[in-house]
Amino acid sequence: MPMKTIVKNLLVVVVLSLVPATHVCAQWKYLGEFKDGLARVRDANENWGFIDKTGKVVIPCKWFDAGSFSEGLAPVLDFTVFKRGFIDKTGKVVIPCQWKNVGFFSEGMAVVVDANDMYGFIDKTGKVVVPCQWKKTGAFREGVAVVTDTNGKCGYIDMTGKVVIPCQWVAAFDYSEGLAVVVDANGMRGFIDKTGKVAIPCKWKNTGAFHEDLSAVQDANNNWGFIDKTGKVVISCKWKNAHNFSDGLAAVQDVQGKWGYINKTGKMVIPCKWKMAVDFSEGLAVVQDANSKCGFIDKTGKLVIPCKWNGVGPFSNGLAQVVDANGKWGYIDKTGKVVK
Repeated sequence: MPMKTIVKNLLVVVVLSLVPATHVCAQWKYLGEFKDGLARVRDANENWGFIDKTGKVVIPCKWFDAGSFSEGLAPVLDFTVFKRGFIDKTGKVVIPCQWKNVGFFSEGMAVVVDANDMYGFIDKTGKVVVPCQWKKTGAFREGVAVVTDTNGKCGYIDMTGKVVIPCQWVAAFDYSEGLAVVVDANGMRGFIDKTGKVAIPCKWKNTGAFHEDLSAVQDANNNWGFIDKTGKVVISCKWKNAHNFSDGLAAVQDVQGKWGYINKTGKMVIPCKWKMAVDFSEGLAVVQDANSKCGFIDKTGKLVIPCKWNGVGPFSNGLAQVVDANGKWGYIDKTGKVVK
């Protein structure tokens, strides 16, 4: 969801993709997160492949581009035809490279873009299930997907391609916990339910999505707080910025620009002292100190992995990407040990 809270939440992670670097063993120019047990890597020739958690190359670096695995399949770009398709975890091409662009598989379906820049969906056999007739689409979430029609209005389709919520919104986003953010003609945000009924009126300047029954919202004074699913403000709008709840805690930014964490009652449980902080993942959260170095804290606020990295990613399958002061890539485990 391309909203302020999400962009801020990804800021530290984005640092990783901007640093030209190699692996700790000088083998890779890029290391991705582990997804479905594999991580994408880019070699010295700028080609992409995949490694397992032992560092073994399981899919050779022969692709001009590759995305992470999702639901057992990964998107790849064949440079010889400059088209995209999908491979399985053995590296076998299971959906031919014939599309101008593709998304990731979600709920058994993936977005595809044809030669006319129109969007549709395929299943895991490569069969077109929803024809390429939309100006843009999101991924399927909770059985429906956002679509944008040729007039630029947004609505939702089901997995047969049937329009279940008419295209009437200026913008619309993925469903999360039964509700989806929509933007009205005045640029204000609210939430609709699965029938398309407005559940929370469009009166917010910006919002997050619902996570753990609460959503971050920004009021007319540009302050952030949280609402419940009835639309009631349960944590007052007093923060300069806020992320969604994760593991019972939400990162918030105070008026001095420092980040800390609150619980669901709004109580400050980890003081605002960090230059940046992001959502908890697997019990740990990325924080950035005054020197722009990154490390990890636990849910008590204790710094368990020192802030010594130029960039880090969130923990996934027990490992996190790191970039050191020399611009070299690697993975660390939850003790902070570099895993080669």
